[in-house]
Amino acid sequence: MSAARRDKLDVRSTAHVDALAREIERDFGALDVLVNCAGYVHDGSVLDCSDKDWDFSFDLNVKSIHRTLTAFLPAMLKDGGGSIVNISSAVSSIRGVPNRYVYGATKAAIIGLTKAVAADYIKQGIRCNAICPGTIRSPSFEERVDATAAKTGQSQAKTYQDFVDRQPMGRLGTPDEVAALAVFLASDESRFITGQPHLVDGGMAL
Repeated sequence: MSAARRDKLDVRSTAHVDALAREIERDFGALDVLVNCAGYVHDGSVLDCSDKDWDFSFDLNVKSIHRTLTAFLPAMLKDGGGSIVNISSAVSSIRGVPNRYVYGATKAAIIGLTKAVAADYIKQGIRCNAICPGTIRSPSFEERVDATAAKTGQSQAKTYQDFVDRQPMGRLGTPDEVAALAVFLASDESRFITGQPHLVDGGMAL
């Protein structure tokens, strides 16, 4: 793709994803890079997770990637390859933390999915890697601080510091730090890397 374009996309809709893939292929050709970064953080243990919570979390966090892969991968293969970057988490098969039961399960699934795609298409020019962030400062993070403070009765300041303390570096990550890793994995500079989870977590998984 050589031109800039912005589209709203409901990644929970196979029809929407397929339609966008057809439009992009028609207008620009195959993607060189596909980044999957939609996600939802459910708060709670197994006993707090309803069937609805489980199904929504897996649909948005995992099946959305299945949808984009099935929609965009055929053209990438036909065009000779490309790089796929999936956003997982340090909270996954790498590390467990309290009250992230279904979230951790979905992010572990993304690592497994990433490895499977990498293995299936390594001979056809496709690289597929996962990024596993720690706690990143973002609007959704601020919402989680508010929700956790309200749920636990702690002050917002104490709740915020508890999140910070999960990183041995003693600070939150930034979106730019995650984006820099995504750019590297998308580029030819990482052409000998595939099928791997890459931590950007301030030492959270140590």
